[in-house]
Amino acid sequence: MDGPKQGGMCMRTGRINEALLRECREKLLRAKRDILNRVRDARREFETLDKVGGDEADQTMSIMRENEYLSSQERLQIQLLEIEFALARMEQGRYGICEETEEPIEAERLRALPWTRVSIEGAEIREAMSKRFAR
Repeated sequence: MDGPKQGGMCMRTGRINEALLRECREKLLRAKRDILNRVRDARREFETLDKVGGDEADQTMSIMRENEYLSSQERLQIQLLEIEFALARMEQGRYGICEETEEPIEAERLRALPWTRVSIEGAEIREAMSKRFAR
């Protein structure tokens, strides 16, 4: 046994417990299926749109729909990659460890955002750094 647990983490080792790991894996796999279904449905819908012909207004609307489709596909692809990276971290035994602080990510944060790479503190560090370098 690892020691006393608090919210899904072992207080002594800082490791994620098996129940939380299973819960997060299930959420990740469900989110992955949902994204893949959305990508497939959007592709089918996009393929049915009339992309040629019409006047300038029709062509402009067609270009705008295509840009919207491509933007949404890019967002979904990025989210899918984050899910895949989280699943890979699980396989490697690195899931639930903040990339900024190397401390455990809060269990409630993992439940809310199972693909997250950073703890709340780590997110604050990244935000401060991005603000600092954005000037």
